[in-house]
Parts: sequence; C-alpha cells; structure tokens
Amino acid sequence: MKVEVRHRPSFATIFAELGPGDSITAESDAMASMDSDVEMTTGFNGGFLLGLLLKFFGGESLFVNTFRTLKEKAQLVLTQGTPGDIQEVDLQGQTLLLQPGAFIAATSGIKIGVGWAGFASFIGREGLFRLKVSGTGKVWFGAYGGIFERDVDREYVVDTGHLVAYEPTISLKMALAGGIFSSFFSGEGLVSRVQGQGRIYLQSRSMDGLAAWTNGHI
Repeated sequence: MKVEVRHRPSFATIFAELGPGDSITAESDAMASMDSDVEMTTGFNGGFLLGLLLKFFGGESLFVNTFRTLKEKAQLVLTQGTPGDIQEVDLQGQTLLLQPGAFIAATSGIKIGVGWAGFASFIGREGLFRLKVSGTGKVWFGAYGGIFERDVDREYVVDTGHLVAYEPTISLKMALAGGIFSSFFSGEGLVSRVQGQGRIYLQSRSMDGLAAWTNGHI
C-alpha cells in the first residue's frame, strides 16, 4: 500500500493506492472518491456496544467503512469535514489517544477503543473520554489548522482546544493561564498543563476560536 497526504496543511487529503490484500478502515463520511474497483463494506465501529461507546463518548461515528480491492492497483481518496491538516502515525505496538472527532482512518492491525481522559479534559470542554488507537499499523487523524508535534519532558502548557493527540504516558491538569486577573482579562482563561514524558500533537487553530471570531462578526 502506498499512501500520500497531499494539499497540506489547509486542505489535507489522503491518497491511498491499494493493492490485493490491502485494506483501510475509515470514518463513515471520510471517502471523497475511489476507483470503481474498490469494494466498500460497512459495519459497526468495533462492534455494536463499542460502536455506541465510540459515538457517545469518543465523538466518532457509529459505523465505519472498510475499503479493499482485488485489483493490482486502485486509488482511494479520504478527507475530513473541516479544513486543516492530516497527520500519519506509524504505530508499532504503541497506543495513542485522540481528541473526539480527530480519527479519520487506519490500516488493519489497528484496534480502536475508548480511553478515560479525566475530569480535567471535561472541564476544558474536551469530554470525559478519548478515542484510543493501538496495535501495529498506520493511523491518520486530522485537525482544524496545521498539526505540529512536541516531545514533552515534564510539563507543557496548551490552550484548551489545541491538543489533538497524545501518548498515554501524558496526563492533563486544568489550570488558570496566569493569575486571576490576567487569566480572565487576557482572553486565555483555562489552559491544559500537559504533564509526563511523551509526544503530543497540537493544532494551530481551534474551532472555539473560529466560533468566537464568527460570532463577533455577525
């Protein structure tokens, strides 16, 4: 399988070249186009009960689509609903936690589940649960704006709405951006104090920021 992410960072799109034996599982609305030789099957996202958990607690679709082909070569194009970047991560037995709605697709060998995010995430309006992907294979996730990564070794401060994904060795703690006066009058308010040792993935824009800007100009 040959996969390339094009049109980054504003309108990133996944172009996958499938061959016999290759398969990609994607969100139910992720397919933009495909060759007529690609076969699509639809099923519950990890089974009926897990699918319900992923929908209501992980912010994902109840159903997923799996794409395969028997031909020597066929193209599949996947995208996301919002303008922004797409990140590819190659997991080799590791686990990654994704914010609700970030997951786009994964190859076979990747297991999808739900992980506890904690009350700090809930206070930051990110939900009590995170989508958990683990196993061996490739995962693609997206975000609004560009995606960049950072290796954390102790503590790092992230504004709410900008954390896209992180390794399970990372924990979150909500706190004020500064003192009481500066936190409320600077416009920053609450921030996430990312603690531990591991890699995090951040988005350069936030949907909350876009909503606030739009509302201010209506």
